[in-house]
Amino acid sequence: MLNAPCYIVSDAHLGVASREIERSFVSFLRGLAGEASSLIINGDLFDFWFEWKTVIPRRSFRALAALAELRDAGVEILWVAGNHDCWGGEVLREDVGVDYVIGPWEGTIAGWRVRIEHGDGLRDREDRGYRMIRPVMRNPLAIKAFRMLHPDWASKLATGSSNASRTYRARDEGRGLKEYAKQQLVKAKDLDLLVYGHSHVPALERMDSGGVFGNAGSWLDAPTFLKLTDKAIELREWDGSAQGARLNSINR
Repeated sequence: MLNAPCYIVSDAHLGVASREIERSFVSFLRGLAGEASSLIINGDLFDFWFEWKTVIPRRSFRALAALAELRDAGVEILWVAGNHDCWGGEVLREDVGVDYVIGPWEGTIAGWRVRIEHGDGLRDREDRGYRMIRPVMRNPLAIKAFRMLHPDWASKLATGSSNASRTYRARDEGRGLKEYAKQQLVKAKDLDLLVYGHSHVPALERMDSGGVFGNAGSWLDAPTFLKLTDKAIELREWDGSAQGARLNSINR
């Protein structure tokens, strides 16, 4: 269970995002102190994240520091791994203090029954190729072998191979994930809210089943986020304050 107000962000791809984008995101995090009770990062906060025994990626360390400070201020932080940052572990959980999970998270937020999932590999046809390589990428033996590489070489290899997916905005403008969400909400009658990321397309819509589908969009493309309270779920755009400008809202 997470407390509200709960903020949800995704797909910032820090490390390859511009300095201006990184600064805006860090400012957003710092503005949540005293405003948010919880924060959910729905995958791909970093374009590449990996933990060696004593080394972590150098880029965007300010975001990690801001997250740690936010956690010290009493804000609960849930990080649902994406396809770019699914190799987290001890540093994120113990040093930064986030609740880091791989796979979907289900729970209650301010009375809403919620499922949070990054959304990679869910579309039947479009994600078929990715579903074939994902088990290899997350295989413990493959991860162990990757850890044996020098961090400089490993980071260059990872960031080079991820260029296509980092700049990828779903060609179907998010329709594939939206349709999948619609099907899931029909099956899971107890869900009030289903949130995906990954497509880089912000969304907030009540489906015919009565459940709500949301996507925070991509901070890499535009500083949008979702805000969840006991009364409503809102799609907002950061304007320098934690409140942001409201783009859409659905009452509970």
